Amino acid sequence: MRILKSIFTLLIFISFTNANAQYTEVINSNRPGVSESAFSVGTGVLQFEAGAFTVKEEHALANYDVSGLGFDFALRYGLFFEQLELSLDGVYQSDTQTFNSGNIASENKRSNFKNFTIGAKYLIYDPYKNAEEVKPNIYSYHANNKFSWKSLIPAVALYAGANFDTENNPYTAPEIEGFSPKIMISTQNNFNGGWVFVMNLIKDRIGTDQSDFQYIFTLTHSFTPQWVVFGEAQGIKSDFYADNIFRFGGAYLWTKDFQLDANIAFNAKDTPTVFNIAFGASYRLDFHKDKKIDNGNSARDGNGKMRKKKKKKNKKIDDFDS
Repeated sequence: MRILKSIFTLLIFISFTNANAQYTEVINSNRPGVSESAFSVGTGVLQFEAGAFTVKEEHALANYDVSGLGFDFALRYGLFFEQLELSLDGVYQSDTQTFNSGNIASENKRSNFKNFTIGAKYLIYDPYKNAEEVKPNIYSYHANNKFSWKSLIPAVALYAGANFDTENNPYTAPEIEGFSPKIMISTQNNFNGGWVFVMNLIKDRIGTDQSDFQYIFTLTHSFTPQWVVFGEAQGIKSDFYADNIFRFGGAYLWTKDFQLDANIAFNAKDTPTVFNIAFGASYRLDFHKDKKIDNGNSARDGNGKMRKKKKKKNKKIDDFDS
C-alpha cells in the first residue's frame, strides 16, 4: 500500500504544476470494450457505466462447460483537478460449471465478483493541451485531414488502485483474499478521420499468487457524431490463467449524456473456449462549472465514445483530436 500512497502523493504534486481542462461537451465513456482512456470525465461529472453479458465456455482437456450471466459496472467521478478521476468498478458473474467426464454430469453453481476495484487515474501528459495553436487551412480539405506526425505522441495517464477479493472466490486462485494493489499505464492517440487508439498496460493483484500482467489494445472509428465501431485485443498472463481475448462492437450516442453499446468477445484456444455477448449503457450527471464553448466538431475518446474538443474559458479552440 506504500506504493499506492506514493503514487497518489506524486499525482497531487503534479496537479499544481499542470492544469488543463478535460471536460467534454458529450459523455466520455470507456465503453464499449474494457480498456480505459487516458482522459478523465472532468471535474463535477459523476458517470455511471454498466453492462450485462452472457457467459459461454468449454474446456476441451478438463471436459467441462460453463454457462451463465454477468454484470459489469463502473462509477467515475472527476474531483479536485481536471486531470484526476476517482473510480469504482467491478465484474459480478453467476454461472453453472458442468463436468462431463463421468457417467453422470455434475454441476457446480458459482457466483461472486471476478474483480472489485477502487482507484484513481491522473493524466500526466496531454499533447492536445495546446490545440488552440494549430489553425485550420480554410482553403484545403486535404491539408486539414492529412496524417499528422504529432498524432503519434499519445496522451499518458497513470492509474493506481486496490482490488478486494473475498474468501473462497471461485474465480480467483486459491487463498486469494483481501486487498491487493493494481497499477496501470494508459495511453491514447487521437488521429484525423475519427480514429482513436488506446493502450493499457496493467499489473494486477501485485504480491499475490495471482499477480497477472495484462495488455489491452483498442482501436475505434467514428462514422458519424452518433455512431462508432471498435476492435479490441486483450492479453492476460499469470500462473493462474492466461488468455487472449478479442472484442468487436459499437456504440450509439443517444443524447450528449447517454450512450448505448454492444459487443461480442471470443478467444482462439479451447482450454477453455470463450464466447460472450454484451450490452451496456453509460450515463453522466453533469455538474461541471466551466464555461462551455462549442467549436463545432466532435470526436471519439477513450474506447471510441463521443467527446467534444476541450474548452478554454472565453476562448474557442480549433479541432485537434481525431
